[in-house]
Amino acid sequence: MGETAADAVLLHGFSGTRRTWDPVLARLDAERYRPLALDLRGHGEARNARPITFAACTADVLGAAPDRFALAGYSMGGRIALHVALAAPERVTRLVLVSTTAGLEREEERAARRASDAALADRLEREGLEAFAAEWARQPLFADDPAWVAEAALADRRRNAPHGLAASLRGVGTGSMDSLWPRLGELTMPVAIVTGERDAKFTAIGERLREAIARARHSVVAGAGHSVQLEAPEAVVEALSA
Repeated sequence: MGETAADAVLLHGFSGTRRTWDPVLARLDAERYRPLALDLRGHGEARNARPITFAACTADVLGAAPDRFALAGYSMGGRIALHVALAAPERVTRLVLVSTTAGLEREEERAARRASDAALADRLEREGLEAFAAEWARQPLFADDPAWVAEAALADRRRNAPHGLAASLRGVGTGSMDSLWPRLGELTMPVAIVTGERDAKFTAIGERLREAIARARHSVVAGAGHSVQLEAPEAVVEALSA
């Protein structure tokens, strides 16, 4: 490992684990990067960690990360990455946001989302992981995923437990998150926003993020959907390496 190798911390999305980054890790230059992919609270090997809050997840990341690091987050992991970057901007050298948002801006939207997430959490605990995984994959967000992407995502979801995912929904779901849109101007590090062309919703959000962050650029990956880290991992590698 060269002395100039950069540290990179990677945060997965809801119902995933650190293994979602395997395709990215396989393409990172080992001479240039020392990557650290984490299981977030409620997921993978951290399924039993409590409480699940944005503050606790932020503390976990900062506790595990080196002094200075590039930070990439996908979907839920991107929302947590924003919290980390705002909490310790002096430590984050570069921020990569993959298919994510800075939150819902109106309280009525957040309340409706909290109710929806709570209902899903209840079903998850009652019906189990396989029923949840099938329901989650039917969302329009994933409807056009190639079969191999859907299979990789399902394999990763099966590394989780219902009680952990339910607690994550209740604790760090989008409805439980205060809007960070008013704070995006505080981000002074370079920010790369990556979205998939088929993911119209998050591509529009990504463009809003670009407009709100001073040193941001937005890359739309041709042909890709929401799970860019699985479908087009080279685009995430490029965003980290730029």
